[in-house]
This record gives sequence, C-alpha cells and structure tokens, in this order.
Amino acid sequence: MIRLITASLLFLLSLLSILHAPTSGLWKLAIAVTEFPFVFLISALLCFLFIPASAYRTSSLVVFILTSILFSSPIFRAANVSRDLRAQLDEAFGIGHDAQSPIGFFRLFKIHFSAKKGYRSMTYFNNGGKELKLDFYPSLSSQKSPVVIVIHGGSWSSGTSQQLPELNEALAARGFHVASINYRLAPAALFPAPLEDLKAALAFLKWQAQKLHIDTSCFVLLGRSAGGQIALTAAYTFKDPDIRGVIAYYAPADMVWGYSLPCNPLILDSRKVMEDYLGGTYAQATTNFHNSSPLEWVSPGSPPTLLIHGARDEMVAWEHSRRLDEKLQQNHVPHYLLTLPWATHGCDFNINGPSGQLSSYAVFRFLERVAGTGDKHS
Repeated sequence: MIRLITASLLFLLSLLSILHAPTSGLWKLAIAVTEFPFVFLISALLCFLFIPASAYRTSSLVVFILTSILFSSPIFRAANVSRDLRAQLDEAFGIGHDAQSPIGFFRLFKIHFSAKKGYRSMTYFNNGGKELKLDFYPSLSSQKSPVVIVIHGGSWSSGTSQQLPELNEALAARGFHVASINYRLAPAALFPAPLEDLKAALAFLKWQAQKLHIDTSCFVLLGRSAGGQIALTAAYTFKDPDIRGVIAYYAPADMVWGYSLPCNPLILDSRKVMEDYLGGTYAQATTNFHNSSPLEWVSPGSPPTLLIHGARDEMVAWEHSRRLDEKLQQNHVPHYLLTLPWATHGCDFNINGPSGQLSSYAVFRFLERVAGTGDKHS
C-alpha cells in the first residue's frame, strides 16, 4: 500500500510535465520537473525498488510506468525539437559552422557550477548619487570582441544583474564580452526608465571600448521575461546600427493584448505588475502601453531577432511570441521563434536541462551569424 501511495504522489507530480501549474509554488516545481528530469526519474525508480510491495503490485507497476513516461517526456520532446533545429536556424539566419549538437544526452546529468567571480562590477551611470552597475564578463578572446548586453527579468520590479550567470560565462568562453546590467525598477521608476538606462549602458561601453577591447560596431541585446520586453523595445526603437540583433526569452511582446488577458492571479497579478511599470491602467496610461509593446515598433529595418518561449508558460503566454513572430514575418525581418512545447516560464534555469541546452544552442548559432564569431572560441 505504501508503494502505491508513493507511486500515486509521484504520478501527480509528473503531471506538471504536461499540465499548466495552477499556483506559483507549483510553477516553480514545474521548472524542476521539466528541466531536471533525471532527478525525478531516478527518485521514482529508487522508490519503486526499495519500498516493499505487500499488495497492489500490478497497480503500483502501472502507475510507476506512467510516471516514468511523463517524467522523461521533456527529454523525448526536446530530442524531437532538436532534430530540425539546425536546419531551421540556417534557413532563418544563414548557414552556420558550429558543429555542436543541439542537445547532448549526457549533458542532462551535468550540474553546472558558476564561477565565484567571473566578472567585474562597474558603475555605468551615476545620477545624484544613484549608481547603476553592470557586471562585465570579459571575452576569452584576445581580440576586440562583440558585446552581449543582458537585461534581467523580475516583472520590472525586482531581479539583479547576477540572474542566471551560467549563460554569461558560456558566452565569454565563446568570444563575446557580456555586460549584464542593473536598471531602475518599478514602481519607483516607470517606463521608459529602463530603456534610458540601457541606452546609458550602451554609451558607457562605447566610451570604455578601448580599455575593454570592445568591438563598438557589434552589440546584441538579450533579455529574459520583463528584460526581454526591454531588449526588444530598445532594439526596435533605438535605430542604432551597432545593435546587430536581439534575443528575448519568454518576453511580453504585446503589452496591450497581455493586459486584456491577464495570467492566473494565483501565479502572478500581471495587471498590477504592468500598471506599476507603465503608470496606471490601460485607460490611464494608454500611450505607455502602446509605446512599451515591441510588436508595435517592428519595421523592415528591425534587427534580426531570436525568440525563445515555452508553450506552457503560465506567466507570459506563448501567444506573445507568436504574435511578434507573425509581425516580424510580415516585415521580412530575419527571425526565428524557438518553441519549447513542454516548457514553462524560466525554463532556462538549468543550462544543461532540455530547454537550457536547446535555447543556448539557438543563442550560439544566432550570435555566430549576426555577430560573426562562434565555435572557434569554444
């Protein structure tokens, strides 16, 4: 009986690999279930092997098999996505030369430990004693290198430049400088304050170019969630030819549409979050809602764009990226939408998980094409 109860509880947990999480706590658990699948597979196996079964043997076995299938489903679905990913990226951005496979089975078992201090903290803006800092990860290349500017997520009201540093380290190893920036947060600072801060960071990096060995003709913006909205809006509105591309992970791209269809309030009060950032309700801050929507700024001259989004995102619906993908297609902007069918918001938390591997691969290939560097530095 104990084995059947344990198997049933694990089965309920495994459902988070295919169903939307109903609460914020279960959303966090869904990230673990889908991006650390072997941890849960091994846990289920150990429970099955070492918990005695005095009764309900057949029922326990059936539940265990179903649970194992669900826990392993992100791996098989990721393998299916990876099958055509290289060709699709080549079609979108041109033929690449990176020989790395989109996903490696044994990498799924690998735990990445970030370097304790792989960056230098720098003040890029000081206004009346209010300092804004960035973390600068120097390229491992001895030559002048492009810069990837990373904008963190956190609903525009939280988060820091030290969010998910593993990708920053991987990019530095591949020949890119990385500048992960802090910016002013809502509700104290309203839109477009973060864009102004990003512009100041760009100016600072150009000013320090000789000292930091920066190729000032080549910047790429990368943002997650709220940071993705900032990155996309900046890329499409700054009209800066030195911005060669933009990468957005699970970003709100249509603020007007997103406000009209808020997410589950048990996960996030998305309307309140947007009101705090934009200065009020849609009726009170209509202009800011439209001006902060990347989709409304797309033009034929917009820089190449890589979008990464989980189809089961409970916080920022995949529809945001689909709508932006359609607008980019209409304007003939080189772009690609990497859809991860099993993934939820924050799916790249584990850089070696199914989503982490595929999204990192897409980022590397995208940068190779738009910034002219890649596997020669890996």
